[in-house]
Amino acid sequence: MEKIIQLQRKIAPELTQVIEARYNLLRHIQHTQPVGRRALAMMLDMGERVVRAQVDWLKTAGLVEFSQLGMTVTAEGQAMLGDLAEYIRLLHGLVTLETELVEKLNLKQVIIIPGDSEADSAVRRELGRAAAGVLNQHLGDNMTVAVSGGSTMAKVAEAISFSMPSTTVVPARGGLGEIVEYQANTIAAVIAGKLGGRYRLLHIPDGVSEETLEAILAGDAHLRTVADAIRHANILVHGIGEAVEMAERRGVPAETIAEIERRGAVGEALGQYCALPGKVVYVTSSIGLRLDDLAEIGTVIAVAGGSAKAKAILAVAGTGRQDVLVTDEAAAKAIQLLINNI
Repeated sequence: MEKIIQLQRKIAPELTQVIEARYNLLRHIQHTQPVGRRALAMMLDMGERVVRAQVDWLKTAGLVEFSQLGMTVTAEGQAMLGDLAEYIRLLHGLVTLETELVEKLNLKQVIIIPGDSEADSAVRRELGRAAAGVLNQHLGDNMTVAVSGGSTMAKVAEAISFSMPSTTVVPARGGLGEIVEYQANTIAAVIAGKLGGRYRLLHIPDGVSEETLEAILAGDAHLRTVADAIRHANILVHGIGEAVEMAERRGVPAETIAEIERRGAVGEALGQYCALPGKVVYVTSSIGLRLDDLAEIGTVIAVAGGSAKAKAILAVAGTGRQDVLVTDEAAAKAIQLLINNI
């Protein structure tokens, strides 16, 4: 396949451009179906006439169908998307880049989604779908899954399409002061609902003093049970954020944010702020998992994308004990550049 792609690039480079364009259209239709041509054109910032010509071709090929509600992808189109995704990955050199990052970041697996999740909502959904697929591969009977919060993790929850009724889902940390849909408790409940399993919630926000946390745990047997379940989770699925942005979302005081910046923090995961090449420089107190707890977790899956998060991903991965990274092309290539410049 790689040899064929190389030949196409030399002899008919316009062919690969057409394939990419039609793949992108098909992928967006899949994620927004049923969708009209005008709405699709606006979503992709393309001329409606160009979109009409391309989707008419896709219809003739039997990959999409039209109805009064809009366009939808046919069963043949769904199968074609899977094949095209692998072609695009080879075309962009992502298979080779995955192997390189596995070695450089000391991970077991790296999955790179073509595109930039910061600029394309379809790529954000693909990130969620890929992470959900990894979870499905590692999930077994009577397991406990810990999940963090955030918009990317909400996409993971949205993408769950399999069941495992014996699963217990718990939040990895206390709550953030953000919209309810992005809180770890909500995401844990949604994933448990999709799996047909159980969930246990943690109604303690991050940032509470260690003394207060100890007092709460001492007086609340239920909370101690939840905390124990979190620490002994079989699988952790978590996001990675930029340090300053996450500190602001957590309501960290301005003087503390300035100190976090002074210490060189660029990434955040599980309430811990990390500097390059992988040093924890500030910790938010909370009941739940920390990065140094991950040695006890069976499988750790990190999911994050966008070139702006490259330093954050590299810093968190550098702390060790991450097994699988699900990211996008923009972040992966930015990470590669950072590694080569260190």
